[in-house]
Amino acid sequence: MNRLKILLTILMVTIISQLNFAQSSSLAELVRGAIYLSPQIKMLEAKRSAAGNRIDQKSNLPDPVLTLGLVNIPTNTFSFDQDPMTQKFVGLKQTFPFPGRLGAIENAAAIDTLIIDQEIADAKNEIRKVVSTKYYKISYLRRALLLSEESKKLLETISEVVSTRYTVASASQQNLVKVYLEITSITEKLEELNSMEKALVDELNALLLRSDNSVIETDDFDKIDMIEINTEELKSLAKKYRPYLKGIELAEQKAKLKQNVVEKEFYPNFTLGVQYSYRDKITSTNISLNDLFSVVIGISLPLNYGGKVSAKVKESVSMQKFYSEQYLFALQNLQGNFGSAVSRLESFEERIILFEEGLLPQAQQNFSSALAGYQVNEVDFLNVIDAQDQLFKIETNLYKLKIDYLIQLADLEFLVGKSLTK
Repeated sequence: MNRLKILLTILMVTIISQLNFAQSSSLAELVRGAIYLSPQIKMLEAKRSAAGNRIDQKSNLPDPVLTLGLVNIPTNTFSFDQDPMTQKFVGLKQTFPFPGRLGAIENAAAIDTLIIDQEIADAKNEIRKVVSTKYYKISYLRRALLLSEESKKLLETISEVVSTRYTVASASQQNLVKVYLEITSITEKLEELNSMEKALVDELNALLLRSDNSVIETDDFDKIDMIEINTEELKSLAKKYRPYLKGIELAEQKAKLKQNVVEKEFYPNFTLGVQYSYRDKITSTNISLNDLFSVVIGISLPLNYGGKVSAKVKESVSMQKFYSEQYLFALQNLQGNFGSAVSRLESFEERIILFEEGLLPQAQQNFSSALAGYQVNEVDFLNVIDAQDQLFKIETNLYKLKIDYLIQLADLEFLVGKSLTK
């Protein structure tokens, strides 16, 4: 009885596990899971936390200095009560940077967290693109497998007819060999497609930190949403949404803030010190001496030896120029990618329409006519095979065009930094 309960429990856990896999197999769920589990994202989040912890390290006053000492001890006796100049003292010193410098340092350090935020956002977008691309490819391979299976079943049915006719000498041996060769070819194709599909599923499961045998279900994409967009619109969207570009802008802003920090080095820092000195009663005169209190103010002299501070300022200005040009260079590359991507999308769209409205209906009609003609001995068997092969290729290529369109769209959305579909 207990063994039965254990088996039922294991069965229920397995069923629930499989249901969870099925529920998590939509593209949106897979993307969320891959982002949530990504070691790269966790690494960048830790980097951001480290950058946040550096702000307080750099933007606060240095520690005060406690001083203890003995002053003016006579070397003949080393006595504290022989000379009135002999003192024991305790002091405290604190350095204060020039007003505004700590705030400037804090601002320059704080912007690092914003830059890393953009790194995280760009990494998430890249994961979204990678997962989407693999998901779409799996969908294509499964459709190709389905069409190949249907084609194989049809050929097997035809082979039975050919075999029957061959036995009554109404079909040639060449026809029989031809159909078996076609079946063998499709069987080999099925093996190849199965291998490719399994490899992609394993890669996607790896991104989700799942076992290789985890189930990933895919949607069909017989109908896809087409977009109408031009390179100028894409460029405008990228400026607004692409995290990589925002990161470059923030890096340029950081260089400006660092220039502000460096320019503060032309101004002095201040040191304030207080000291309390203890004096013992002089033994020879029996006179008690008053203790002493001292206040010291120190001012650093920013002499800019060798132009070291000026060089830091020039470095900051050069870095601003670097990031400004890097931004323009990135935009230039993006614009080139946008142009080729839009051209490919338009080409895919035109070819999809051509296939759906022209080639596919024609191929279906051609195959139906060839099959009907063969059944009444009006069409040669080889024509049936050719018509079936053409229909299979057109159906497969049509679905591949749609998948290629979606993959190109996913790549374009990564470059822009946002979804381009409603």
